[in-house]
Amino acid sequence: MTDKFVPIDMDAGTPRRDEQVLDPAPSPRVPRLVVAHALAAGIDFERYFRWRRAHEGDRFFVRFPGFGSVLFAGSPAGAREMFRAPAELLEPPRPNPIEPLVGTASLILAAGERHRNDRALLAPAFHGPRIRAYGELIRDSTLNEISGGAAGSTPWRPGTRIDSRAAARAITLRVILEAVFGVDSRERRAVYTAAVTEFLNAFSGPLMLLPVLRHGLFGQAPWDRFLAARTRLDALILADVARRRNSATNHASADILGMLLTTSYDDGTTISDVDLCEQLRTLLVAGHETTATTMVWALFHLHREPETLGRLRAEIQAAGGDATPLELARLPYLDAVCQETLRLHPTVPIVLRRVTAPFTLLGVPLAAGDTMGVAVPLLHSDPGVWAEPERFRPERFLERRYGPFEFAPFGGGHRRCVGASLADYELRIVLATILGRVRLRLAPRFARGRTPLSVPHNIATGPRRSIPFDVMGDLRHEPV
Repeated sequence: MTDKFVPIDMDAGTPRRDEQVLDPAPSPRVPRLVVAHALAAGIDFERYFRWRRAHEGDRFFVRFPGFGSVLFAGSPAGAREMFRAPAELLEPPRPNPIEPLVGTASLILAAGERHRNDRALLAPAFHGPRIRAYGELIRDSTLNEISGGAAGSTPWRPGTRIDSRAAARAITLRVILEAVFGVDSRERRAVYTAAVTEFLNAFSGPLMLLPVLRHGLFGQAPWDRFLAARTRLDALILADVARRRNSATNHASADILGMLLTTSYDDGTTISDVDLCEQLRTLLVAGHETTATTMVWALFHLHREPETLGRLRAEIQAAGGDATPLELARLPYLDAVCQETLRLHPTVPIVLRRVTAPFTLLGVPLAAGDTMGVAVPLLHSDPGVWAEPERFRPERFLERRYGPFEFAPFGGGHRRCVGASLADYELRIVLATILGRVRLRLAPRFARGRTPLSVPHNIATGPRRSIPFDVMGDLRHEPV
C-alpha cells in the first residue's frame, strides 16, 4: 500500500501530487467536502489515513456524517497524550455506531464512575489464572473444528477447501460460549450459534454507519429484522441468567457468568439482569469476532511467506506433541507472529474519546464535547518507529520491545480492552494447534498480489471477503 492516493479535488487547497508539504505545523482544518472524504475513507480507510498524514502531518480532522469531526493523531506522541489524559475528562463518543450491538450498559460505552465500577466487576474474569484455565478448551475447540466435529463443519482432509473466516468464527464462538456461559452441550451450542450468527448478520454496514436507517417499516425493514434478532439472542441470555440465579450449584461454576452472579460492586449491590445481559452480549460479540479476524490474517500472511511459516512450524514441532497450551502460548516466535499480525491488522483500527472539558492534543485545542482519536494503522506504521512498516516481518518483535504508545492493538489507557489477555492467549493456541496438525495452501488468487481490503464487520474490521485455504495434508502422518 502506498501513500500516492489523492482524492481529486476533495478540498480546496489540497496539495497536488507534485507539491511538497513543507510545514505540517499549522493548525489542521476540517475538510469541507464531507461526503467525498467519507467515501474515500469508506473505500479504503487505511489508504485514506496515510494520504492525510502524508499531506497534513500527524494531526488532521475527519468529519463523519451524522457524527461530527474527530481530531486524529497517528504518532506515539499523540497516543501518549490521549491515553494519558485524565480518566474523568474522557468518555465514549455518542452517538456510537456499535451501540445497537452492545447496548448502552456495555463496558465499551460506559463512562465515569459507571465505567470504573463495571470494569472492576468484569476484570477478574480475565486475570491470568482464569485465562490459563481455558487453554484446553481453546485447543479442543480447534481440534473439533479440524476433525469436523462441529455442527455444519467439514473435516479438514486433503483436497478440502476451508472457508477460513467461517472456521475461525466457529472456533472462537465455541470458546466464548463455554467460557462465558458454560455451554458444553452440542444442542445448546447450536441454538446459541444460530442466534449469534443471525444477530451479527442483521447488523449490516449501512445500519452501523447511517443511523438514519434505524427506523422500522411494518416489521420488514432491516432495522426491524435486527431488533428481532437481538430480542431472540437476549431471550437466550436472560433465560440462562434466570436459570443460573436459581441454581444451587452456581457458586461452583467456573465460567464468567457464574463469577458475575456471585460478585458484587463495592457498595454491596449486584448487577441487574438487564445490565448483565448487555455485558454478556458484548462479550459474545467482541469476544469472538475480533479474535477470529486476527486468525484469518495470521494464516494469510504466513502462507504468503514460506520462510516465516517454516520457522514457526519448526518451533511448534520442537515443542513436542505433548506440549501444554500454556507452553505453546509462550513460544517466542509464535508470539512475534501474533503481534506482527495485530500490528498490520488491528481489529479495532480507530480509538475514539470525547472530552468533557477543554483539552489539547498535539497543540490543537479541543472544547468540551469535541472528539479525538488515535488512528492505530498510522501508529503501527509510523516511520520513526517501524522499519519497512508495510512488510510482514515478525522478527521485529524479537529484536526489541515496543511501548504502549507505539504498539496499541487493544487501545490504551484506562479503557484498554478488558479481554486483551484472553484474545492473545486464544490466538496463540489456535494458530499453534492448526499449524502443528495441518498443512494448508492459500487459494491461488490470494497467494500473490495486493492484500485484501479491510472493511468493517460489526464490531471489528476484517478482509472484505473470506480467504479460502486448501488442505494439503496431515502433518502427523508426514516425516519430520
